[in-house]
Amino acid sequence: MDLREYIRSIPDFPKPGILFRDITPLLSNPDAFGYAIDEFKRTFAPTRPTAILAAESRGFLFGAPLALALGAAFIPVRKPGKLPYKTRKFSYDLEYGSDSLEIHVDAVGQGSRVLLIDDLLATGGTIEACAKLAQEAGAEAVGCGFVVELSFLDGRKKLGNYPIKSLITYDGET
Repeated sequence: MDLREYIRSIPDFPKPGILFRDITPLLSNPDAFGYAIDEFKRTFAPTRPTAILAAESRGFLFGAPLALALGAAFIPVRKPGKLPYKTRKFSYDLEYGSDSLEIHVDAVGQGSRVLLIDDLLATGGTIEACAKLAQEAGAEAVGCGFVVELSFLDGRKKLGNYPIKSLITYDGET
């Protein structure tokens, strides 16, 4: 299945000069959405993750069903002030600004094998923040999965040697 057929390109969103890759058409098609989850499961099952860490908010859409499919815990990584318990925080740069993410201090720990999932890999800041949060808690990151990768932004450089699976890769703006 060619998942590119289910990605809509929106120019100048969220600000001028950004070409946003919209995954909502993929989410609205059960076959395409199921295919995406199945591809991640097939790729990452051999890594035996004990938890899926997914970044707010579109990462949740893929991380939660993947966690169920793999029999792993789902750990939400959220923007500051959104989690009700004590948190650990990491700040990072985005393609178009900067941000911070938080995780509960007891979400993962020593011996946890975490798979990092997000909808998009651009500059790598968001998923790098997820990896740092997991590592600070003593967990081992076993891989990274993305629906869309913007390879021209070199986000992989921030991810070291993790196994990476991108379902769709855009080599340029078009």
